[in-house]
Amino acid sequence: MSERIFIGVAWPYADGPLHLGHIAGAYLAADIFARYHRTKGNEVLMVSGSDQHGTPITIKAEQEGASPDQIAAKYHRQFLKSWQKLGISFDLFTTTGTANHSKVAQDIFLTLLDKDYIYKDTVSQPYCPQCQRFLPDRYIEGICPFCGSAGARGDQCDECGKPINPVELTSPHCRLCGAVPQFKDSEHFFLKLSVFTDKLLTWVKKQSHWRQNVLNFTRRYLEGGLKDRAITRDIGWGIPIPLPGFEGKRLYVWFEAVIGYLSASKEWASSTGDGEGWRPFWQSDAKSYYFIGKDNILFHTIVWPAMLMGYGGLNLPYDVPANEFLTIEGKKLSTSRNWAVWLDDYLARYQPDPLRYLFSINMPETGDTDFSWHEFFRRNNDELVATYGNLAHRVLTFTYRHFDGCVPVPGELDSPGQEIMKQAKETLDTVGSLLDGCHFKEAIKSAMDIAHKANRYLEETSPWKVIKKDRQASANSLYVAIFVLSCLKTMLYPFLPFSSQRLHELLGFKGKVEDYGWQWQELPPGQRLLPPEPLFTKLDEETAAEEAARLGHAH
Repeated sequence: MSERIFIGVAWPYADGPLHLGHIAGAYLAADIFARYHRTKGNEVLMVSGSDQHGTPITIKAEQEGASPDQIAAKYHRQFLKSWQKLGISFDLFTTTGTANHSKVAQDIFLTLLDKDYIYKDTVSQPYCPQCQRFLPDRYIEGICPFCGSAGARGDQCDECGKPINPVELTSPHCRLCGAVPQFKDSEHFFLKLSVFTDKLLTWVKKQSHWRQNVLNFTRRYLEGGLKDRAITRDIGWGIPIPLPGFEGKRLYVWFEAVIGYLSASKEWASSTGDGEGWRPFWQSDAKSYYFIGKDNILFHTIVWPAMLMGYGGLNLPYDVPANEFLTIEGKKLSTSRNWAVWLDDYLARYQPDPLRYLFSINMPETGDTDFSWHEFFRRNNDELVATYGNLAHRVLTFTYRHFDGCVPVPGELDSPGQEIMKQAKETLDTVGSLLDGCHFKEAIKSAMDIAHKANRYLEETSPWKVIKKDRQASANSLYVAIFVLSCLKTMLYPFLPFSSQRLHELLGFKGKVEDYGWQWQELPPGQRLLPPEPLFTKLDEETAAEEAARLGHAH
């Protein structure tokens, strides 16, 4: 019985290129999950898009002398190219700049207003006397009132993760000119988050399958009680308030961006010719998964569920498998200081699967993970090339040469051969179960473990030696190894789609890996193999130091 799986992935601000922190934080895990469920035969809808309305875009536009539209369009195009090259298989990657998104966001705003979950109030807002304008969230910085960290923004502190109102900042200043802001009254709309505290807490306590860090953060926050939050701001860029008298204000980006999951689903449905096709993913027994970084937990386990509860008739999140952060060469990632590895730069010089492998086997699921070039080169050479790639290449090369380019015809298999085939089948099931629970790191380690065992089996049976005196024994060993490879190309497909598809073809299978399902395939003796070629390329480890030395310089 197939399931419906909805996958919402964090919306990156379209104010700059993607970096490896984005990939490790949300996008790779979401793609692994989507590819697994598609292969399993489930109905999957994976959506996201460029967030075009955040103040980072308006700040970048002012810095570059361009319009916010131009900045957003430029980086959206970059994102689409990067997803294709890295193999991030969205069903739709759209933007928050569409008329459809505006319509859906305004509908949710008006519905919540009609149900009395939104109200008007006058609030003191920072106003820069030098720039002569109100300062939205990221235009104001200061010291966090909760943890004392400098550089906290007017909406959130990156250090402790707590949301902030600008008036709460210590020593606030305008980010653009440095002036101390004045505070002036301005009328805004507020979301009644406070009325959802108990209902959310009751719901959250039932989510025993959530990751502990997500559950703990959410419960602590709810147990402290929720405060109402402004959902509009004084700015000319964004989604208009659909009411007279508020022409100079826009919906706050934190309120409307999460609505993108729903609006993207509706846009996808329209693109398929079935305008109602979004409903089975939002109004049935479908499971909704949201892949984000830990700095976005609050918005996906509290704010968005509260909005969904208030709106009514839509599924709440089933799981929010948030990842922790990525550091670079032992230091906190910083785009302003260029202490980052940019995705487009990586993809211009290296293959996608080695990066996907590194972030799969070293995924920041329960704690921060460090990226180093030395580790990247080591993992590629010692594990992808020497373990998995070598297993595939030497088995297929020897078989192709000595068995007429076909899968050998096995005789009666001995106990070790039967045992490793049994383990390969069981590992396929194990990897599937782990992926079902969003345990990506453990899943790929299990898959690589069977590759190690297959290598040991070949060392013990040595088909290249015994072929001279016992051709059938050699055929048996190679058949067993090829069967393990056939299982590996399926279980590693979600993680390493490019090399898995290539191995699928080298083994003589047609079509796509996922067309064959999440199951081991009967390996027909005599099936014609393609001429073998290496799946991975060994990298010069001396280059790792050169790559590390590039960090901190202009991109």
